[in-house]
Amino acid sequence: METDVLEPKPSLKKGYSVYDSLLSTSDLPLLIEKLRNDSPKARRKGLNSMILLKKPDRQLVLTTMKKNVEIESFQSSASVTFQVVQGKLKFRTSKETVMLERGQVLTLHENVKYCLAAIDESVVLLTVSTAIFEPSPN
Repeated sequence: METDVLEPKPSLKKGYSVYDSLLSTSDLPLLIEKLRNDSPKARRKGLNSMILLKKPDRQLVLTTMKKNVEIESFQSSASVTFQVVQGKLKFRTSKETVMLERGQVLTLHENVKYCLAAIDESVVLLTVSTAIFEPSPN
């Protein structure tokens, strides 16, 4: 399924982007409203996303989903954390199914295929991490 991706506009000094700053803030209610109203194509498909942070080892993505929209995974070697901001989602792997509601967080380890379905109109904040952490020596 194609996803329209909107880049946030820099809110810092002229010439800086949100990616150049040590600190960046996002107004989630404003961004959610923008996602829901910005793209006619995305409104028809029922799915829209905006990258809030993009680094070589991680991304933060805000996604809106209309009721009954389903996403089949294309899971790679990334770890993904799903935080439900609004709505209700059904998260399914080959071994289990979990219902997620507003305020709940689910972390998915690398190389796990999944299906994510919006039970209600939903907003989810995804943190995708490709960083490899070495265990600390004791």
